[in-house]
Amino acid sequence: MTTTQPQLMTLPVGEAMTPGIITCSRSTPLRTVATMMAKHRVHSIVVFDRGDNIAPWGVVSDLDLVDAIDTDGTAGSVAGSPVVTVTVDDTLSHAAQLMREHATSHLIVVTDEASPLPIGVLSTLDVARVFSELD
Repeated sequence: MTTTQPQLMTLPVGEAMTPGIITCSRSTPLRTVATMMAKHRVHSIVVFDRGDNIAPWGVVSDLDLVDAIDTDGTAGSVAGSPVVTVTVDDTLSHAAQLMREHATSHLIVVTDEASPLPIGVLSTLDVARVFSELD
């Protein structure tokens, strides 16, 4: 995909996001979270609260793991919560603004504002990939 600067402003999140999510519960040990990241080659795991498989509770990023490397913590003890969401139709410009405002490197992508069910993740690496393809 080749984009121009104006296209970046209007390009929908759905065209840049990584589809699908990998999840764990708040009680998942950090070593297990690290194993999941390594096995699936991802930089974040979406955390759900007891039995709620619809609305995510938080996100554990690779940087969260690095910060907690000397602890026996759980996903719930280091996850960024509440999650920051965007819809597939939001622009990358809006998503980048949310990342800056909330000091986060991962946004959870939902179909629309009425549904909290996550369908993917938009990371700073996704935004950088699109930005690198500008003419």
